[in-house]
Amino acid sequence: MDAELLELQRQFEFAQQVKSSVRLSDRNVVELVQKLQELGVIDFDLLHTVTGKEYITQEQLRSEIASEISKLGRVSVIDLADTIGVDLYHVEKQAQDVVTSDPGLMLVQGEIISQSYWDSIAEEVNERLQECSQIAVAELAGQLQVGSELVQSVLEPRLGTLVRARLEGGQLYTPAYVARVTAMVRGAARGIFVPSNLSALWMPLQQLVQEMNGASGVAVENSFFQSIFNRLLKEDEMLGSLRAGTHWTPSVFATAQKECVDSFFSQNSYITYETMQKLGISQAVQFLQSRYPDGKPLSAVFIHSSMIEMLDAATEDAIEQNSWIDSLSVLPASFTSQDANKILLLCPSVQSALKAEKALILGDSYVLSSGFIKGIYDHIEKEAEAFSIQASTASLIEPPKKSPESTESIPANTDKGSKKKKGKSVSKNTATVETVPDDEEDARPKSKRNQKKGRDSSSTQKLDSKAGGKKESVKAQEGNNIIPPDGWVMKKIVDSVPEFEDDGMENPDSILKHLADHMKPMLINSLKERRKKIFTENSDRMRRLMDDLQKKLDESFLNMQLYEKALELFEEDQSTSVVFHRHLLRTTAATIADTLLHDLDIHNKLKNGIEVEDAKAQDLVLLDSSERTALAKNLPGSLSKKALALVAALEGKCVDAFMTTFRDLAEESGLVLKKLDKKLERTLLHGYRKDLISQVSTESDPVALLAKVVSFLYIKVHNKALQAPGRAIAAAISHLKDKLDESAYKTLMEYQTATVTFLALMSASSGEEHDCSADRILTKRELLESQMPILRALVLGDSQPQQS
Repeated sequence: MDAELLELQRQFEFAQQVKSSVRLSDRNVVELVQKLQELGVIDFDLLHTVTGKEYITQEQLRSEIASEISKLGRVSVIDLADTIGVDLYHVEKQAQDVVTSDPGLMLVQGEIISQSYWDSIAEEVNERLQECSQIAVAELAGQLQVGSELVQSVLEPRLGTLVRARLEGGQLYTPAYVARVTAMVRGAARGIFVPSNLSALWMPLQQLVQEMNGASGVAVENSFFQSIFNRLLKEDEMLGSLRAGTHWTPSVFATAQKECVDSFFSQNSYITYETMQKLGISQAVQFLQSRYPDGKPLSAVFIHSSMIEMLDAATEDAIEQNSWIDSLSVLPASFTSQDANKILLLCPSVQSALKAEKALILGDSYVLSSGFIKGIYDHIEKEAEAFSIQASTASLIEPPKKSPESTESIPANTDKGSKKKKGKSVSKNTATVETVPDDEEDARPKSKRNQKKGRDSSSTQKLDSKAGGKKESVKAQEGNNIIPPDGWVMKKIVDSVPEFEDDGMENPDSILKHLADHMKPMLINSLKERRKKIFTENSDRMRRLMDDLQKKLDESFLNMQLYEKALELFEEDQSTSVVFHRHLLRTTAATIADTLLHDLDIHNKLKNGIEVEDAKAQDLVLLDSSERTALAKNLPGSLSKKALALVAALEGKCVDAFMTTFRDLAEESGLVLKKLDKKLERTLLHGYRKDLISQVSTESDPVALLAKVVSFLYIKVHNKALQAPGRAIAAAISHLKDKLDESAYKTLMEYQTATVTFLALMSASSGEEHDCSADRILTKRELLESQMPILRALVLGDSQPQQS
């Protein structure tokens, strides 16, 4: 059998060596192959080589690729295309199939690498490690021209077998090197006795290792030291605790910490969080609560229950004795006011006292019994009421009244000793002659008939509605005027409890300040209730006051209008007109203006809860300019503006301006002023005429008689009620020259001349400018008295004027 096979092999070899006598061209071969593919004889794909003269099957291409990989271990796909002579596209496609079918191969960045190649690389790395103790993975990747991740992924499964090393932080270390660094880490960690950050420990170790390796050594990463430290800690080669991976606390330090805390807490029954921080314990509350479950955490300290019992006994004693206590004076100095407040709220006696309203905590640390506070408050409340009344009165100054005598004209003194009549109305005073100054009161005759028509009974309500329109801010400002300030309250507290003075009024945390802040709202409420009560009581008085004021103005303002009409007679003589205007403003106008301002001021005081004594109805109010201004400024809102305008008009020279401002103020106050019509004017003139006749018939003063006679003649001649000052009597008589017969006019002029001479003698005698004898004065007065019947006859008509 063997012989036959050998024979067949020789024949086959001979047939191959025999040259064919028929040769085919390349074109014929290509056409033949195509024909065989069309006939299906060749049923597999054929690939052309890059020369185009050869065909190769895909199986053969894969076989040649695998052969090259097994021979080189690492080959580039581009190099395979050049070596095999096939187009790169077909080589890449078949190379992908080869790598996919063989798990020991990998295609990386256009290169096919086998596991045997990596085994050889691992052996080379191991040999290098024995020489230099450490190699960086990045360095190997640069040498192999691949990525560091790939090198690390290839070396990790070979560590401990082909590569006897440790991979840490991108570095390969030999076991001997790791053991040496481990010894360094162990020694450095065991030399630490206080809490430390391990990151600070690794820096000197890095420098030490680098010096040990020399200039060629690779820097060691902190993670390498940390991993060694973690392994040593896990193996219990070091005792301590590690927080957040880097904060290391040795067990010896923790033991010392606990001993210090236990010693301090057992001796003092408390420990501050600041002390805990100095001992290196950051989470002090959690540490203390876990160690002392019976303790209580406060704001700045941690206390034992015995501290609460001690403070409870002290506060209970203070409450029972109706006294007070500062808990900070009982507690250690390291306690804050917040700590004192918290521990007070834990005291059973304080809890029960607060619930029963027997005590009060002020300023976090002060405990005061309710009886102690009440005693001080009762004393201060009485003084606060007095302060409120005084403050209200100061803000609304009540002007003093003037007696009518202070502004009456001074009649000439005679041997009979004529005197001023006290308590009489100014309207019944006599007039003076031209030597009397303008600012003195002149005659103000009034009708005795009261005009009661058109009175508005609701004037008080109107005034209230007008004044109520002011802004809330003004009300609040007025209300604050009667509230005692903090300094006043604290001073009164010190008067009741002198020991509080040691705390000082400027200290914001003193018991004096806190007690004043507590009592201030109580005093405000008390004063408001008192004012509300007084206001209720004053309501009826306010209504009666405004009704009485309306009655007063009904007659006086009609008289003022009556006197104003007489001023029209002197409009052509400007200088004389000014004298009459000013006289009327300073007499009748001043009286009704003073009455209005005074009663509005009383109404304002009653409305603001200020107690005002009842004034006598018959008292006449006479004010000077400063007093009028003060009253006007004290009125609220728009009333004050209109009142100031009235005062300014009263100081002027025009009655029309006064009448306008007076009407404005009365209207703002809710008062109704009657307008003088023809009927009222006739009635008033008739009453005024009868009044003058009565006064002329009874007048005993020869000087005063002249002014009344002149006023009567103006009613008779011009049907006007004239109010003439002494200095304008001559002008008033001259104005009657064309209206009287010659004898009557002559009588007036002679009497007026004699009066002026008499007053001049009186003035010279009182001023001691001339040595005038009493006989001359007496003679002149007797002369005037002898002419008085003749002058009365002009009014009474008893006899014709005769030449004296």
